[in-house]
Amino acid sequence: MIIAVDGPLASGKGTIARALSAHFRLPHLDTGTLYRAVAVAVTDAGAQPEDVAAAEAAAGSLDIRAIDETRIRTAGAGVAASIVAAHPGVRAALVALQRDFANQPGGAVLDGRDIGTVIAPHAHVKLFITANPEVRASRRHAELIHRGEQIGFDQVLDQLRQRDARDASRADAPMMKAEDAVELDTSELTQGDAIRAAIAIVEGRRGSA
Repeated sequence: MIIAVDGPLASGKGTIARALSAHFRLPHLDTGTLYRAVAVAVTDAGAQPEDVAAAEAAAGSLDIRAIDETRIRTAGAGVAASIVAAHPGVRAALVALQRDFANQPGGAVLDGRDIGTVIAPHAHVKLFITANPEVRASRRHAELIHRGEQIGFDQVLDQLRQRDARDASRADAPMMKAEDAVELDTSELTQGDAIRAAIAIVEGRRGSA
């Protein structure tokens, strides 16, 4: 069973995807880590995320085993990831890796922004996780402050809105809800309630298949 979990930043899709992975005993891939890792590699090389050649080179040589989770989770890495993800060459370099993961025996859970539309349009279950921008910004701000970053709520909200616009308007694989995806708005849900709702959706879809 392949489960595709899409949605914007801080919607709760990562938490939900990890919970689905544990509940259904399926391997999980947070595809956003790949783009964040490419962005960090680009800046480490002294280039800017807008540099297409540098971004494509970083994507082509990406070693998943060497990804530093601490470094890729900063606000700066998130902004840069959104920029490098808009480069068609970067996306092309990472698509095969993601599809191989999705199509492994037994299935998998993948979360990102184009899983149900591009990476695994054949997924057995597709969820689109969303929440209003203010709620998402509050979650992201709390996460960054907990990690020791000095950043204001308004700055986080502004970055989030800019990223949403880039992700939805890019020419190659824009973020959008798949036609057969079930939308889950987590704005008013606790983490536990959101996870239980997602599990129920998957169970319902699996039972009707």
